[in-house]
Amino acid sequence: MRVLISTIGSRGEVQPVVALARELAAGGHEAVLVGPPDFRGWAEGLGVGYRPVGPELRGTARQGAGPPPSEEQRRAMIAGTVDAQFEALLPVAAGCGAVVGGGALAIAAGSVAEFVGARYSYAAFAPVTLPSARHAPPAFRGVAAGTWEQDAARWNLLWAAPLNARRAALGLAPVADVREHLFTARPLLAADPVLAPWPEPGGAVRQTGAWLLADPRPLPAEVLAFLDAGEPPVFAGFGSMPEPGGAAAALLGAARAIGRRLIVSSGWSGFIVDAPDCLVVGELDLRQLFPRVAAVVHHGGAGTTTTAAAAGVPQVVLPQMFDQFYFADRVAALGLGSSYREPPQRDSLTAALAAALDATTRAGDVAREIRPDGTRLAAELITAS
Repeated sequence: MRVLISTIGSRGEVQPVVALARELAAGGHEAVLVGPPDFRGWAEGLGVGYRPVGPELRGTARQGAGPPPSEEQRRAMIAGTVDAQFEALLPVAAGCGAVVGGGALAIAAGSVAEFVGARYSYAAFAPVTLPSARHAPPAFRGVAAGTWEQDAARWNLLWAAPLNARRAALGLAPVADVREHLFTARPLLAADPVLAPWPEPGGAVRQTGAWLLADPRPLPAEVLAFLDAGEPPVFAGFGSMPEPGGAAAALLGAARAIGRRLIVSSGWSGFIVDAPDCLVVGELDLRQLFPRVAAVVHHGGAGTTTTAAAAGVPQVVLPQMFDQFYFADRVAALGLGSSYREPPQRDSLTAALAAALDATTRAGDVAREIRPDGTRLAAELITAS
């Protein structure tokens, strides 16, 4: 079967669908991924067919601390991404038996699937992003989203007009509930059931387990040499998020205070620590790295949190937005480390890291419960006849 996968977002959205594409290919299917241009070379290096959509997103982390866009700017951005997605997806959708929308911004995927007569599946990466009476919608930029009814109304207010304009051009009927159209009645939940369980077992949500990427390429030689040169270091990285103010100096001081070196992932914000006992790295396979570090300090993204949990390494989570607060709470609730929600300071980070190291045994116990086969189950559900 030919499967079209659509996503918009940072590596947190792209990496799991790359993992899905590789699993589909291993099962004899043809998968093509449409996503931000930032990741084309990386995905193609892993053997995944990739088509770019929209502008490059790298650099948004440096802008993330600024004021939110005005309502007019927001509407213009929404109309632009709707148009760009339809234009990117339609040429490659012909002949596809299935279409997958990965994450909530893959707004055109369901309509394109409907147009070409393909099966459509929506995948969420955190349970808190799907409607449930057991939790409220996640906050965005620190602003509470209110109720799920208000959330649905906001989807319609912002997305209905540009989406239905494109649907009309294809001869498709308008959708009355944009969120329901996007999420479907039976969404996939690509999250681990131990770390991030769906709170309504037996319902319509199909939880597959997290979509973790197995990168066959080894860690860079300089990383291996740094790891071999002493005790396991602390890892710190914030993905596509801005560096929390003052984090660099505070983290270096905290790592030194507990007798550890530091590995820093520069991420999209250009997070840098300049010191002889610190190694700055770019993007690399965290599944290979994390089992060799003492603790992970990060932003609480779904992928990073799950990878650390699967590696059995304790965590200190500095959440900034959206589902990151959920994952920070889950890390604390499961005894895998701590949720750190204050401006970074050396003394308090030292205490958080020391407490995290005390959770090493518990982290190892939970790691044995993390499902490794999320992509396999997802591929079976997506391609089932």
